[in-house]
Amino acid sequence: MSAHRQFDTRCEATGMDSAEYFLDSCVMPNWATYLTPGPAEQQLGLFCLGVGEQVNPRGPSPERALGCHALVWVKEGRGHLLHGPDRQVHEVQAPAMLWLYPGVLHGYRPATKWRQHWVLFAGTATTGLAALGHLDPSRPVSRYADPRPVDRAFSRLHRVASAHNAVQTAGALYDLLGAAVPTPVQGVAERLAALACVVASVQDYAAELGLTVKELREEVRREAGVTPQELVLRTRLSTAKALLAEEELSVAAVARRVGYEDPAYFSRLFAARTGESPRAFRRSGSFPGPISSF
Repeated sequence: MSAHRQFDTRCEATGMDSAEYFLDSCVMPNWATYLTPGPAEQQLGLFCLGVGEQVNPRGPSPERALGCHALVWVKEGRGHLLHGPDRQVHEVQAPAMLWLYPGVLHGYRPATKWRQHWVLFAGTATTGLAALGHLDPSRPVSRYADPRPVDRAFSRLHRVASAHNAVQTAGALYDLLGAAVPTPVQGVAERLAALACVVASVQDYAAELGLTVKELREEVRREAGVTPQELVLRTRLSTAKALLAEEELSVAAVARRVGYEDPAYFSRLFAARTGESPRAFRRSGSFPGPISSF
């Protein structure tokens, strides 16, 4: 179920620069849609509790802590965000995303009026999103050279939030979270994955990538939410699945292609991680024909 409210914020120009004049002199609608997901919707793992758009006035706002997650998309304006129990100050310069977390104190300090979109959300999927680096309280403000992907994602979320379609709303939330976390140009995790089937130690991988082991672990954890060893293992198993599905190779040959000289060890590892042996996966767990581009 949802409830929608809308009202106008009327501002007067006070002789400032053109950007501030625009924010202060126009009439902007403030609106909000609040949602109450039922048990079945909550089982989707990620659900929306509210979306809206508003103008936040200049000057400090009361500090508070939310009971859920929130994203605040500052489209116009500048100022600061106070975040965390130590009230750390973070600069805000539109376009910027503010990441707010359950139980974490925050407060706005706009130097100009902010035009902002916002969404409240919750669900068990937030635990996985945090583990994958998409929800990180240590980075409460993100800046964007190109804001268009985030704008499009927020616009879609606004459209579907009041349509009473829980699956589309959950999908729009995932789209927004994906757009809001900038993907690095061939980050460390991607480069490590390209080396995964080469037999090497973590030290060797780090050296090949021009990093220390500590730097490698930190970057892979930040980008992929796992350790380098786990990323290598998952990449090898995913590559093995593609080979089993698409090539007429023996299990031993597949094992060697993904970095394992002992086919018995590879088979045990594959079964432990996927729940079936390589041969069983080839029979029932894959589609025939060339389907991947690993």
